[in-house]
Amino acid sequence: MSSALTDLFPYPIVQAPMAGGVSLPRLAAAVCEAGGLGFLAAGYKTADGLYQEIKQLRSLTARPFGVNLFMPQPEYAERGAVEVYAHQLAGEAAWYETELGDPESGRDDGYDAKLAVLLDNPVAVVSFHFGIPSTEVLDSLRRAGTFTLVTATTAEEARAVERAGADAVIVQGVEAGGHQGTHRDNPENDRSGIGLLALIAQVREAVNLPIVAAGGIMRGSQIAAVLAAGASAAQLGTAFLVTPESGAHAVHKQALTNPLFVRTELTRAFSGRPARGLVNRFLREHGPYAPAAYPEVHHLTSPLRKAAAKAGDAQGMALWAGQGHRLARELPAGQLVEVLVSELLQARTALSDFPAGDGGAA
Repeated sequence: MSSALTDLFPYPIVQAPMAGGVSLPRLAAAVCEAGGLGFLAAGYKTADGLYQEIKQLRSLTARPFGVNLFMPQPEYAERGAVEVYAHQLAGEAAWYETELGDPESGRDDGYDAKLAVLLDNPVAVVSFHFGIPSTEVLDSLRRAGTFTLVTATTAEEARAVERAGADAVIVQGVEAGGHQGTHRDNPENDRSGIGLLALIAQVREAVNLPIVAAGGIMRGSQIAAVLAAGASAAQLGTAFLVTPESGAHAVHKQALTNPLFVRTELTRAFSGRPARGLVNRFLREHGPYAPAAYPEVHHLTSPLRKAAAKAGDAQGMALWAGQGHRLARELPAGQLVEVLVSELLQARTALSDFPAGDGGAA
């Protein structure tokens, strides 16, 4: 692991930044205090909201932590597709007795204002999702003493991350819950995601950056596997989603291990961008028709998702989850880090005890 990253947290465990109110300061603080790297998710927050969460987190821990930013999205040309999808969702709005959201509610997620907060109040780590920041932005954060990470879902994207000057790359396998961090949202690539271990190997041969591995990791033995494959640390999201410190809705937490939800799927139904969630009624009915339009579809469905959550209706919520969701453990976040570290050490011991063999010699 790059020493600049190693020095920030004792154990190679990163709590994924989960937007939408999941990654609360108390969750990040618990992970940091246990020896991992906790993260705040700036996505869908105001700049002032981000500042207040940073301030709160600093009151809970003196350890380094990270903040994740969503990159602004390019203009989407086919407005008609969003209008058609809105008509398809009219029945949902009537069912939940709410209005559909305004798809024109903004495309940049307050990016510049949030960057200003992070330059005025530097944190240890900043990561980026949905694209690559400019070299100027990365340089300005480096001058502020911030270590930068950018998500990549292919070796080609990882090369672009390296060229831009980021300090490390988050390699996100197709197993990951929530949104895929693809740099360009090309619908033709929807079914071409790469599994994490194969992707780590490809990225290792493509770039010289430290790798943080993300995607379906729920056990310490899996952390050992990605470290052995060449990663410097593992990023876990779904594993922390069910902890009491997580801000996820109780219905969402329960659904992860509910036998009613047997599988996950990548869908555009809720946001217009590919994101992995538990297959429920909304995903089945609307996923096949959702356009490639982020964040327009996200804004459009926001009131529906909130109404479903208020009603406790799991069939209308975006139940983001990685492929390992059935392995979720309802442990306090700090205790979960301890268990993961113990499992990691056990896996490493088992590997060191495994005979190397004689290469097939007689």
